[in-house]
Amino acid sequence: MGSMMISPGIQSVIFDFDYTLADSSEGVIECANYALGRLGLPAASDDAIRHTIGLSLPNTLTALAGDEYAGHGEEFMRIFLDMAEKMMPDATAILDFVPSLADTLLGHGMTLGIVSSGRRCRISRVLRREGLDGQFKVIVGVEDVETPKPDPSGLLRAVDALNTSKERCLYVGDSVTDAETALRAGVRFVAALSGVTEREEFAEYEPVMVLGSAGELPAMLDAKVDH
Repeated sequence: MGSMMISPGIQSVIFDFDYTLADSSEGVIECANYALGRLGLPAASDDAIRHTIGLSLPNTLTALAGDEYAGHGEEFMRIFLDMAEKMMPDATAILDFVPSLADTLLGHGMTLGIVSSGRRCRISRVLRREGLDGQFKVIVGVEDVETPKPDPSGLLRAVDALNTSKERCLYVGDSVTDAETALRAGVRFVAALSGVTEREEFAEYEPVMVLGSAGELPAMLDAKVDH
């Protein structure tokens, strides 16, 4: 992860949301088990559900219940999202470093965005609650794309909305789904170990940096710019 890989030419930083900028795991667990129950399936363990955060909801269902339930993915997603719309904003906590992170990157003249497998309306509500809604110029949620991550369309849409090029962007995320999304989009990836994905799982995607959390990004950018 040498200093040549990050340059002062970075114009925009785009983030995943859950586990990267926020902790919504308790709400995800509640919504997933509610949807499983509505489908007549047994509840999954908290740990199993945490490991699905970052997957599309149809893939979450097969991860929790098995491939034989793949045909119920759309129904699972509908039930999950209906419940999430009611309770997830209150169950989502922005990570402590986010206000400072956004202020610092904006102070460097960068533009910021979010590309998530969650709903844009939920993310916007959480950001408004925390007074952060003006910091992120674009939010792309699952309702904004035909195919969710790791399909690159949402990330490429955000790049376009930020009026920049993919060569001048970083995508910061906590899962291999995020890493695969960046790879398919041709955007450099920064891995954050704030989720449930281990460092070695990111190796094949060749992230330009691996951070304990996204909050470490400004210091790393400063170090690479100054030296």
